[in-house]
Amino acid sequence: MVSYSVCVYCSASTTDPDLISLAARVGTEIARRGWQLVSGGGHVSMMGAVATAARAGGAHTVGVIPKHLVHREVADVDADELLVTDTMRQRKQLMEARADAFLTLPGGIGTLEELFETWTGGYLGEHTKPVVLLNANGFYDGLLSWIDELSQRTMVPARARDRLVVVPDLPTAFAALEPATATQ
Repeated sequence: MVSYSVCVYCSASTTDPDLISLAARVGTEIARRGWQLVSGGGHVSMMGAVATAARAGGAHTVGVIPKHLVHREVADVDADELLVTDTMRQRKQLMEARADAFLTLPGGIGTLEELFETWTGGYLGEHTKPVVLLNANGFYDGLLSWIDELSQRTMVPARARDRLVVVPDLPTAFAALEPATATQ
């Protein structure tokens, strides 16, 4: 039986110890719940911390990395499954296919690109999986303010805005990721 799989999008470059600790706590909680982690397949920064902590807790980890990032992001060779793709697009497609839910932690442009693609896919009916954004310590306040402005200007329909579940902390994030939530 394949366990419930959560894809985590997060930074592969920050050295902020608080953010790396946050990622490790996410990995630990995924393992505690008996879930599987799907990640970007790198063993650096937050991406590495979430996978290492998930494995330490006994979770099955799936890393998906494009071959041109194998050295740059230090491929997570300890992953239970390390899938190497030819392109970033293939990476994202495979991560989406292997996941039952998505959790976005703090990150940069790559993380944002993954979030926006997954969120848009859900809004357009390509999937019904939960898309959860952890706004830890207000990390995404500026982005969310802009998205709300776009909603007020009718550039982002309320139905699309509602498709993105924004949460302030880990307990709320994991409640939103629960398999029962996924069927809504």
